Amino acid sequence: MNEEDEAFNEIERQAKQRKEAVRATIATNPYRDLVIEEVLQRIKELRPAVMPLESMGRGKATHEWFDILVKDIEEMKK
Repeated sequence: MNEEDEAFNEIERQAKQRKEAVRATIATNPYRDLVIEEVLQRIKELRPAVMPLESMGRGKATHEWFDILVKDIEEMKK
């Protein structure tokens, strides 16, 4: 292994350590789940208000994007 390979491996090792530290911080945050629940509740409350906007624009309607966002957030929580 040459110097370049060693330097690359060291950078990868440090990046992995930082990523693990961030995950540990997120996992131990006592407010994380409360905040996620609050955001999900607000999105669910807003969803009926945006249904009339579904005919505007192309692609997915706004309420469909809310549904996708809620589903993704709920899956992240698991």
